[in-house]
Amino acid sequence: MKTITSLCCGLLLLTGLGPHARGESFRTDINPALLYYQAFLLAPELSAADNNYLVTNQWVGWQPLPDRFGSLMAGYQNELGCLKQAMNQKVPCDWGIDLSRGPETLLPHVALCKQAVIKAQWDIMWRLQQGDQAAARDDLLASLTLGRNTSRDRTLIGALVEIAIESVVCTTVAEDFGRFSPETLQQLAEGFEQAPVRGTLAAALATERGMHQDWLIGRVEAAQQAHPHDEAAVMEELHQEFIHFAPEMETSYWLQFTNGPAGTPDGVIKMAREATVWYERLAGLSTLPHGQFEEQFNQLSAEANKSGNIMFLRDLSGWSSGRQKEFRIQGQLAMVKAAVAYKLHGEAGLKSVNDPNGNGPFACKRFVFQGVDRGFQLTSPLLFSHAPMSCIFVEKDGPPFSVFGAHVGEAVTP
Repeated sequence: MKTITSLCCGLLLLTGLGPHARGESFRTDINPALLYYQAFLLAPELSAADNNYLVTNQWVGWQPLPDRFGSLMAGYQNELGCLKQAMNQKVPCDWGIDLSRGPETLLPHVALCKQAVIKAQWDIMWRLQQGDQAAARDDLLASLTLGRNTSRDRTLIGALVEIAIESVVCTTVAEDFGRFSPETLQQLAEGFEQAPVRGTLAAALATERGMHQDWLIGRVEAAQQAHPHDEAAVMEELHQEFIHFAPEMETSYWLQFTNGPAGTPDGVIKMAREATVWYERLAGLSTLPHGQFEEQFNQLSAEANKSGNIMFLRDLSGWSSGRQKEFRIQGQLAMVKAAVAYKLHGEAGLKSVNDPNGNGPFACKRFVFQGVDRGFQLTSPLLFSHAPMSCIFVEKDGPPFSVFGAHVGEAVTP
């Protein structure tokens, strides 16, 4: 049944894309989320052997890809076609998620967004091997657009997955940099600039505070109405909620509630309302640049620990970690922009792009791997895994190596 459904959907998709392919008018008023959901439905159901083949092998740019790989990529074209169609829409992306459910809110699309981008990354490598730069370009820009739209609900997980997707896109550009013509690189640079605005952790913070703080207050008040004058019953009902939503930390977290000033229903409500001030201060810090953020965050953390506000302290370290990821992706995106400018305009182009986490342009040097010059390496003073963050832009064929991350410059076994 799914095969028949997929075939019918595929024919409809091809019909819908027909005018676009011929340069005729096509719809741009469709909610992108609807097209993304359609894309997820059109994903092929691979056999266990084919799935293992794609997932367990280390596919890295420049290595010759076998025909089997190309045959499997052909099965993803309907799904990837929907991503490209969504990229051309002129209306906002609305995933239709009801955030009023608080911690009960489900975000089924988030993991599927990341999976779709991984498939697009595979397709890009195959397209480049076939010399189809236009298709590879569109896959990249559609992936970036999907990443930006992943964060449209302004949730923390949405913002973090956005960062992960953007990093995949940037890494793909770096791995295959030398395969792109100057014209395609220029088109990619323009597409990056025209992509939807990034979602931020600062925007997500306000949403998360409401989802958790308002939910917690609402649950306590509802329990008070159900158990008037019985604080023990109210607290036990709240305890069961903790067990349900955070079983891995329920014991330690609940002990902090019951042994501190939040050990009564009114104490929980008071603590939740007082957390508003702390969240507002954190939101203000979350727009500061690298350096200033860390300094003021450490001060805020020290004050918050003295306050003993358990609700705020529980989330504090996670937001700090997320902000460091945000600094890294801002730097990585700027590195791609600088690399393209360097390729197109030389030293003047490189110097025209400043490192958002530094005090000027990125440092640049040639990268030699196993005695062969393979490309160039851009470096920022921002630390990543105890070393300055670097990205290598590969210009020549050869044995694969990691272009970004904690193991940048190290060999990769295909």
